Amino acid sequence: MKGIEVLAPAGGEESLRAAVFSGADAVYLGGQAFGARANAQNFDREALKQAVEFCHGRGVKVYVTVNTLLKETELPRVLEFAAYLCTLPVDAILVQDMGLFSLLRERAPDLVLHASTQMSLHTPDGLRLLFRLGASRVVLAREMSLNEIREAAQSCPIELEAFVHGALCMSVSGQCYLSAMLGGRSGNRGMCAQPCRLSFAAPGGTGHDLSLKDLSFLEEVKELERAGVCSAKIEGRMKRPEYVAAAVSACRKGADGEEIPRELLEDLQAVFSRSGFTKGYLTGQRGAAMFGVRTKEDVAGATEKVFSRLRGLYRGERGALPVTLRLWEGAEDVALSLEDGEGGKGVALAKRQEGLSPLSEERCAEQLKKLGGTPFFPKEVQVPREGVSLTVAALNGLRREAVEKLLSARERRPAIPWQEKPLCFPEHLVREAGPLPLRAAFRASSQVCEEAKGCEAIQLPLNTDLGELERLRDGGFPPILLELPRAMFGQQKAVEALLSERMEAGFSQVVCGNWGALETAGRLGAVPHGSFSLNVTNTATLELLASLGVKTAELSFELTGKELSLLGGTLPRGVMVYGRQALMLTRNCPLANSPKGCRNCTAPGFLTDRKKKRFPVVCTKIGSLRGVELLNSVPLALSGQEPELRWVDFGVCRFTVESPVESGTILKGLFTGDFSGSDWTRGLFYRGVE
Repeated sequence: MKGIEVLAPAGGEESLRAAVFSGADAVYLGGQAFGARANAQNFDREALKQAVEFCHGRGVKVYVTVNTLLKETELPRVLEFAAYLCTLPVDAILVQDMGLFSLLRERAPDLVLHASTQMSLHTPDGLRLLFRLGASRVVLAREMSLNEIREAAQSCPIELEAFVHGALCMSVSGQCYLSAMLGGRSGNRGMCAQPCRLSFAAPGGTGHDLSLKDLSFLEEVKELERAGVCSAKIEGRMKRPEYVAAAVSACRKGADGEEIPRELLEDLQAVFSRSGFTKGYLTGQRGAAMFGVRTKEDVAGATEKVFSRLRGLYRGERGALPVTLRLWEGAEDVALSLEDGEGGKGVALAKRQEGLSPLSEERCAEQLKKLGGTPFFPKEVQVPREGVSLTVAALNGLRREAVEKLLSARERRPAIPWQEKPLCFPEHLVREAGPLPLRAAFRASSQVCEEAKGCEAIQLPLNTDLGELERLRDGGFPPILLELPRAMFGQQKAVEALLSERMEAGFSQVVCGNWGALETAGRLGAVPHGSFSLNVTNTATLELLASLGVKTAELSFELTGKELSLLGGTLPRGVMVYGRQALMLTRNCPLANSPKGCRNCTAPGFLTDRKKKRFPVVCTKIGSLRGVELLNSVPLALSGQEPELRWVDFGVCRFTVESPVESGTILKGLFTGDFSGSDWTRGLFYRGVE
């Protein structure tokens, strides 16, 4: 690329035109299914075909979002859709589901794949893994700082895409289950209901302590480019065309090194903001200043006068593509060719008009340069010195025809080869009758109880004191799996050093909650196990994990019992049977949204929702690394006797706020099958998600 790409959202056809006519280099859009913005207008198949042709004719790339988690029964349909996209062809497909990623790589080796921000990629090792698996580009987690982006950019030659403007989720993308748990609408499947924008109150906070301001880094877009980012992404497929035009116009100027007019920035803020904007993650200035809500004043700023002014940004073609025009006269015809320098060519012919005084060279050139209202501008015009035997009207018609033929030529591209392959996975054997083997995962070693000796394994944080780990190992407890942090922003090397130290002491089995951690574990020679936050929802993902050397995997808790029973493959798999499920993984702690800032909590804090339910907030600290999780208000509890659990090989019990005594009582109940409690949930095990 000549410079950083301006990548625009297109939630519908008008937004698509707004993006292209305002100067976008590429657009991202979705079909009628499998996109992370299911409630956007989106495009049916015929509209997708027209959109791709429209964009390609104007030199704009089209990336189609197929960036949701996929259930087993959806795999045939999504592959058929991807095959259709290859016929258009699109410039890339944006993917979240790693199972789909591996299936696409097999069936269409030439198809460009982008790893969605929903993959939660934020470490150099995460980039290395996706590059090794065949991704062309990674869309970075929005929580990364410029320094962290620079470090990631130096890790491997994969393209990097980063958000430059638009909404910020409180949770790391792909790690939010709040909407799924509270209303059955999964953010991982494009159905997020945004409950985080409602009242969740921290002590001393504002009462909206899960709501962040929108990001705006448009004036600093060149800093992103210098950090190694090749594409500046604007969020907003759910927003109106005027917003798209304003954001693209501002980003275009910033990317071209021009000053962005103050009025344009003011109009952009007027059309949509939440108490203004923030640069917090990119600058590393996190805290209370990043929080904000959509106020009456924000809404009032979006006047018809502002919208009218912004509509003027995309009323017509930009004329951004240089062409060479060549006019010549033969024995019977006058010919005009338009060439774009990329192999595209449009040629138009007209009969010579005998008996006319030839149009002069100057007049011919003047008429041919009139490419206004088209995507082209004249780079060079070649006209015979003696002119041509045509009227002005005929010459104008020749120009229009050549433009249409060049546009048509640019719109046509060869399809991407697609190899049809059957979806065929090994069968997963039903577990033999008997108690479900359990793993006990503790937030701290102080919670470990004697009853845990009856588990097949226990899980503890990586930074658990080494002496304590050795005491447990020598005290008759089962094998210990060390949990690597789900969030390692800027601290991959520190995590590596800690893991190496533990491995030297004989603790080599690790639980990986993000894809980058799998690469780190494999590179150091540790034995990896997959955690729930890898979002395993289909057999293809299980098969990929097995090929990467993963020994066991915990399935997504968004699957119902019936859905998990449909999964095949030989990799041993488990499911969470007890514990407060992690609803969010955040980098900006909601408890810090108060005048006092970070509380340096030594015990879990909490948020209170509008129904007075309390949601624990726990912080994992490794040096300067902070990983904050928002937990469910009540624990999940499956007895272990559910018939659907015959299809899994182990259950995971997570103890986060429980005492050792409480942990022991719960484990006893799960071992015997007579678990009881006064306040718990079956989660999504029966009701599932959209």
